[in-house]
Amino acid sequence: MLASYSSAIIWSAVALATVGLLFRPFRLPEYVWAVVAAALLPLTGVMQVGTVLGAVAEGGDVYLFLVGMMVLAELARREGLFDWLALYAVRHAGSSGRRLFDLVFLVGTLVTVFLSNDATAVVLTPAVYAACRAARANPLPYLFVCAFIANAASFVLPISNPANLVVYGRHMPPLQQWLAQFALPSLAAIGATYLVLRWVHRREIAQPLAPAPEHRPLSAGGRLSAYGVLFTGSALLVTSALNGPLGLVTFCAGSAGVVAVALRQRQSPLPLLRNVSWGVLPLVAGLFVLVEGVAQTGVIQMAASALESLARTSPHQAGWLAGSVAALLSNLANNLPVGLAAGSLGQMADLPAQTRAALLIGVDLGPNLSVTGSLATLLWLVALRREGEHVSGLDFLRIGVLVMPPALLGALLLL
Repeated sequence: MLASYSSAIIWSAVALATVGLLFRPFRLPEYVWAVVAAALLPLTGVMQVGTVLGAVAEGGDVYLFLVGMMVLAELARREGLFDWLALYAVRHAGSSGRRLFDLVFLVGTLVTVFLSNDATAVVLTPAVYAACRAARANPLPYLFVCAFIANAASFVLPISNPANLVVYGRHMPPLQQWLAQFALPSLAAIGATYLVLRWVHRREIAQPLAPAPEHRPLSAGGRLSAYGVLFTGSALLVTSALNGPLGLVTFCAGSAGVVAVALRQRQSPLPLLRNVSWGVLPLVAGLFVLVEGVAQTGVIQMAASALESLARTSPHQAGWLAGSVAALLSNLANNLPVGLAAGSLGQMADLPAQTRAALLIGVDLGPNLSVTGSLATLLWLVALRREGEHVSGLDFLRIGVLVMPPALLGALLLL
């Protein structure tokens, strides 16, 4: 009877968080719903406070990674680095919308690979909007690039998506092994995403662009932030190759960049820090608690045992099943909790490397179907709202249903 009561409370909390993430009732931020849902577990006695704190502490490396990336991204935004890059793209596109589309896709891919998909959503999105406004182009085709490439390129490197840290945790493969496993699937996902998006928006990007304004030189603060981005990317590549703590390195590199610019300009960094999307941290913490609650129901253990059993008899089928189910669930409940569950599943079961890799591909790439599927697309929505643009869930789904399946199929085929 007690177990039934606990399970009912846990699944009710999960349902509350899911509704909050998908629909944002009363216009409350997504993190509010995640925190309220997580708080239900200790308040109802279903989970001990110590267990809750332990679940929150599990995300330490992810919090550090997110803080470092968000601070670095906000620094680059404030100093105009990405606006400068976007204007550079407009000028080199000439009057061709197709060329601008290709350049935005290329820049979005590079930012996602070396700075994470959240940086693409938070920083590149407003820069692309500004570039389209300068070129008098319909911004939506180019803004959709920011959303879809943020997930399609998010497993090129371990640092390309915080979800990668969640799925693998302390068992992150060395960089060489990662590239050997994910290089071809990543190329397939990126290539399929590009071809479908270019076909979907072929009419809009065929429209000629207005002449771009004069390209001003990058400011001293912009140059410093660019050096900070390059330093952070290099440090993360080295750390990943050595299988070191990515979160701590990202936090230190991002903090060093902010301090360097603040000292150079003799200004307080507090205004910059106020503009960081701090609500992401309680959102992630709440999801860690909810996944711990779900683990207590035994569902993850049952799934781990079933997948382990299937992997022994048919590893190829287990990979396809793991990737497909993870992709579907990521759209129903957001890929962060699904990634956390996948990480727990990987710890409970002795899975082949290919099956765990398929889980990660489903978690990273699957969210390209729905607008609430990943943290990156939620941040992308926030960036759009700040610019006065609105994209409904149905608008995103109409494109996502064309973009995601071939990308997922290609990635799993080449895994």
